[in-house]
Amino acid sequence: MQLIQLYLPLYDADGNSFDPDIYQQTKATLTEKFGGLTMYSRSPAKGLWKEDEQSTVKDDIVIYEVIAETLDRPFWTNYKNELKNKFKQDELLIRCSSITII
Repeated sequence: MQLIQLYLPLYDADGNSFDPDIYQQTKATLTEKFGGLTMYSRSPAKGLWKEDEQSTVKDDIVIYEVIAETLDRPFWTNYKNELKNKFKQDELLIRCSSITII
C-alpha cells in the first residue's frame, strides 16, 4: 500500500488566498480516484525551506493524503503539473511512502 501526501499552499506569492473551489476540485478528484481522502486543514501547517544561503521561505499549507494499492507515477506526474498551474507554484511537494495497514 502507498500513502500519498500532497502539500498544498494556502496563499500565492503575493499573499492572496486561493479560490476555495480549487481545494474542492482537488478533494473531489482525489476522493473519486482513490475512494477517500484525509485532510489536515484545521490549522495550517508551516512549511520552511532554504531558497538560498541567506533566505528562508515560509508557507502556510494544508496536507491532503490518500492511500493507494500502488503508485501510479504517470497519474501523479500529470496531476502534480496540473496542481502547480492551479496553485501558481514553481514546485509542489507530493510524497509517497510504503505503508502497512493493520
